[in-house]
Amino acid sequence: MARVNALMRVAGWRIARLAPILALLAGWEMFARSGAVTPFMLPPFSTVLARIYDDASNGDLFINTGVTLYRALLGFLIAALAGVALGAAMSRNKVARWFFDPIVSVGFPMPKIAFLPVVILWLGLHDVSKIFMVVLDATFPVITATISGIASVEKELLWSARNMGANERELMGQIVLPAALPQILTGLQVALPIALIVAVITEMAMGGYGLGGAMMQASRFADSRGVFAGIVEIAVIGYALVAATALLRRRLLKWHQEAQEPPGL
Repeated sequence: MARVNALMRVAGWRIARLAPILALLAGWEMFARSGAVTPFMLPPFSTVLARIYDDASNGDLFINTGVTLYRALLGFLIAALAGVALGAAMSRNKVARWFFDPIVSVGFPMPKIAFLPVVILWLGLHDVSKIFMVVLDATFPVITATISGIASVEKELLWSARNMGANERELMGQIVLPAALPQILTGLQVALPIALIVAVITEMAMGGYGLGGAMMQASRFADSRGVFAGIVEIAVIGYALVAATALLRRRLLKWHQEAQEPPGL
């Protein structure tokens, strides 16, 4: 009985967390039907849901979602591997730090979307250029998080490991990276939404299949429902990705002290 009550409390809390979203959607529906705006400016949420259902029925939703996720997740995976490797190298090698630190310092705050015209000229309008833009944008948060995480590793751990005969590879694999994992995961949690955002933006700019391309096509044909359907679809996918990364973080950090803390609001 106690376990059932606990599960009911958890379920009730999760439902309560959806209350602001449900209120926002209800407000959207009522405002759209109030006559204050035209259906072209703001279609009711119910008609947008009907459009999403139609897209799912004819398969367009799954094709466009699959293409966008392919570009975003592949770019994110490349950015994650490259960012962790480069951040670790900069933290442990003075030459790498000397060479890459100015590049990262200049590139991180710069809006990388400015490179889009150059990337189009060099790589064309296909998947390679879109994935490259995702990698370019998503790598920097991972690099900085990795550097910060490694810098925060307690020196006593490193001294103790060296005194016990650990070489540099063992030190990195068994001490440094596990200790820096919480901050590295934070960088990955920042990079994943960026990857989705950049994938959608490049699809809007370059056209073709994908959620961004479908939204721009709907806009060209004055299909307001199609545009808002794309917004809802992207919001749901983004939320699912963030929730998945949060779940993965909890599983990977069961040993860490943050797993013992009560969940935040």
